[in-house]
Amino acid sequence: MSTEQTIKDAIDTLLRARPGFWSRTACGVTRSMGQIPALIDRNAYSVETSRIRILLVGGLSGHNADVDMALHALELFAGGGDVLSLRIALSAVPCANPDGLRLNAAPSNGAGGNPSGVYPPEGKFYYDPEDPEKRYLWRWICFQAPDLVLELHSGESLQWEVNQAGQALAPGLAAKPVTGEQGLLAALGTGHPDGLGTIPGIRLTANDEQLPRELSRLFSMLRQLDLLTTSDARKSLDIRRNRSKIEIANVLAIAYGRTFEPIVYTQGVPISGRLRIHQLEPTGENPAPDIARLLEGFTSEGVPEDLAPSALASVVWADELADATGEPRYNDLVIQAADRFESRGQGSAPKPCDPDFRTEDMFMSGAILGRAFKLTGDAKYTDILADFMVSGKIQQSHGLFWHCRSAAYYWGRGNGFAAMGLAETLTYLPDDHPQRPEIITMYGQLMESLRRLQHPSGMLNNVLDIQGSYLEFTATCMMGYAMARGIRLGFLSNDFRDAVDLAWQGIAERVDDVGNIVDGCASTGVQNNVREYLDRPAIFGFDDRSGGMALWFAVEAERLDRGI
Repeated sequence: MSTEQTIKDAIDTLLRARPGFWSRTACGVTRSMGQIPALIDRNAYSVETSRIRILLVGGLSGHNADVDMALHALELFAGGGDVLSLRIALSAVPCANPDGLRLNAAPSNGAGGNPSGVYPPEGKFYYDPEDPEKRYLWRWICFQAPDLVLELHSGESLQWEVNQAGQALAPGLAAKPVTGEQGLLAALGTGHPDGLGTIPGIRLTANDEQLPRELSRLFSMLRQLDLLTTSDARKSLDIRRNRSKIEIANVLAIAYGRTFEPIVYTQGVPISGRLRIHQLEPTGENPAPDIARLLEGFTSEGVPEDLAPSALASVVWADELADATGEPRYNDLVIQAADRFESRGQGSAPKPCDPDFRTEDMFMSGAILGRAFKLTGDAKYTDILADFMVSGKIQQSHGLFWHCRSAAYYWGRGNGFAAMGLAETLTYLPDDHPQRPEIITMYGQLMESLRRLQHPSGMLNNVLDIQGSYLEFTATCMMGYAMARGIRLGFLSNDFRDAVDLAWQGIAERVDDVGNIVDGCASTGVQNNVREYLDRPAIFGFDDRSGGMALWFAVEAERLDRGI
């Protein structure tokens, strides 16, 4: 009988059987905070592999027999050695409904949902109180984009079924059209799942004695015949990924940075990004006149009183607009914003930052106080900034940051704010500043920890210490930006270049041709518990915060590529 421990033990055995081929991860988090276990082939997200990428899914029903069959199938594949594994990259979700299995609630998940029910799931990503498993599984499959999904069911009546996209496999397996028109395989095989393309799917219903023979038939077909080509979903990701950084940056610049309401950093960053593109590509259309007109009402009045740090950081474009237009009056906005920061004494967060040392303020203060020092040379700005960076004491020994002193949670974007704040600070802090070595150490420890936690897709999880929490867009952009900036300016080793490139791969795949993005965490204040961070809505579509961060990342990564 399958249990959480036997699944773990089985995965451990598989990892030992094929060292270097598989890694352990999770593809989701249940309402009981359990992880949905997954086994990832080393080429599951590879852009160049010639191996057929197959994802095995078992246990959607929550029945022991289905989970046992999936684990048996993995054992058979591992036992096939190089004959199979050199041709086929097999990843697996052996138990897609762990709560249903644990609670003996099959086919329910114990929370009122049914992971084997209707697909595709609509809305409530990933905070559905009844059915989070479906949402995690759906997005994870679509953006892994395997060439084939193989679903296993235990039953005495042998049967193969194929979805619409997998019809080429039907004759060799004597397969029928898949039953359940609204099931997982049927939904993957039609239309444009998650805005991508279809994925062939087959379902095998068999008993344990029939399984070896039937899998052997399937794997023999796939090894010897060109029946299965690259899935349409994978082709869609290839197209997205093969766009240049500048091409993607221009897509983002059309969608974002076109408004300054409300006055907040999420509007200011993409405006800055539009100006940065022109710095790289000066022969293109100059956005400065349009941006100057857009901001005229704001710039003529100056920075309003009593703005929060996030609003003060909205003027990150000001010095760039001054350079682009030759009008130094825009620089005054940076100075006005920086002058709102007031020391509360050494060891305390400056006004108007949260006294609890929130990581958001690391970015907001680093971006503004650093620029003010660049423009004036006045050390009062860097002294306030450096003291704030080292005084929070919310970075832990492994390198990650709590969200703030009262929220000991490793929120992905919270660490992204820390990464960008440290990178911005080091961009402007003089080499001889007495606190620079400590800040470089803080930055390096965070970069190392983020690289260690980076998912094979290139992405970061929304809650960094919980595998299976959703792969989050903004944190990945912020990590990539901070690493690229550090490498380019020399305060981070070039050893991190692979992590930057992998992060860019994940982001490029998640930006469509009109600037929509995939799974950017919604606006998030300090939460009361880790469940609330896990349940922060994931935005799929237009999101100015995500678009702006992606634009900065694209430009910074392009600068790194060009060595400028």
